[in-house]
Amino acid sequence: MFRLACVMVCALAFVPAVQAQESVLSRPGVKTALEYLEKSADQHLQKQIEIAQIPAPGTQERQRAAFMADEFRRVGLSDVAIDPIGNVLGWRRGRLPSTLVIAAHLDTVFPPGTDVTVKRNGTRLSGPGLVDDSRGLVCLLALVEALNRGGISTERTLLFVANVGEEGLGNLRGTKYLFTQSAFRDQLEAFITIDGVDLGKVVNGAVGSRRYRVTVTGPGGHSYFNFGIVNPAHALGRIIARVADTQVPAAPKTTYSVGLVGGGTSINSVPFENWMEVDMRSEGAAELKALEATFLEAVRRGVDDENALRATSGTQLKVDVKLVGDRPVGVTPENSPLVKAMVWATQAVGAQPSLEFGSNDAGFPTSLGIPAVCIGGAAAGGDLHSLSEWFDPAGAYAAVQRALLAIMAFDSSSPKT
Repeated sequence: MFRLACVMVCALAFVPAVQAQESVLSRPGVKTALEYLEKSADQHLQKQIEIAQIPAPGTQERQRAAFMADEFRRVGLSDVAIDPIGNVLGWRRGRLPSTLVIAAHLDTVFPPGTDVTVKRNGTRLSGPGLVDDSRGLVCLLALVEALNRGGISTERTLLFVANVGEEGLGNLRGTKYLFTQSAFRDQLEAFITIDGVDLGKVVNGAVGSRRYRVTVTGPGGHSYFNFGIVNPAHALGRIIARVADTQVPAAPKTTYSVGLVGGGTSINSVPFENWMEVDMRSEGAAELKALEATFLEAVRRGVDDENALRATSGTQLKVDVKLVGDRPVGVTPENSPLVKAMVWATQAVGAQPSLEFGSNDAGFPTSLGIPAVCIGGAAAGGDLHSLSEWFDPAGAYAAVQRALLAIMAFDSSSPKT
């Protein structure tokens, strides 16, 4: 059964969070809703397993989307639809049109053909995507059920979204569509995404990223008879060496990685094409821009050096640099009503809140100045993005209770419209 944690409200929450706490916990039906989430934990775990065993590789989320649309209808959401980009939408109307979005993503990092069977090992379960983000998706369903069980109405309208395109080169396309192209974009006031684990973490900072695919091409030829012509692989090696020598600041945290390299035809051929994909991230916009400029200069110099070295061969390399991923930097301030609500709700379920940066669907609305946070859907899990991804269901319901309390606390603040 839900019990209010005996902790003092931290400095991040300020006095208004205390008032929100008293108001939320005394609202009719809230206790019933919280108790329902604990009692139905096993039922929700079975639904989580069912979702995880529906393949959803990036750009191929349709099967899982259809399942979630049926589930949205089952729990009683209205006007359930799959939008043009592939997001699944379900509405729970409030007194006002001003809307709080609660989301989780459909896609996984695993390619088609991956065995997504969920296995049990003692108290733990494991399977690709069992946490990220099958847990988030079942949390959406559990929240609606709990609100209904408690007979809870809200001032704001709640929009539940199972969105596409969070992972990898999905480039947040589902969330971007929602906030820039949907017919109701102007009424979206705030955004919560449920993704990953950790009962205390509140991700209110968006790590920005720039991702590139660099393709170097040349004439190609025989490794012996055509020795001396320009070699795309050698140019790529020069580029990678320069990138690897790049110095970046520790704060704001800034990173880079050459994640994929490919091309060529055989060991005894000078390749006619080689390519690489590069990920660059930072918590600071200026630092990310500077890193990107350094990277692009490394590309230019690497190709120019190979062309200069092989100039007498009369051959030249060409390079194509394509931006394939762009996630903006941003922060939802700690004194915003949404962050205050989430900090208080975290403490209310007995966890210690920490405000952090991350890369997730909340980043895009944050960059638009729309309050947004990401929270975990469970207390324990790990090895995300691996075939051994695991989940411990013990106490996982507390994460859904936290989300429900935060929704209620935010709803008690003054709406935008």
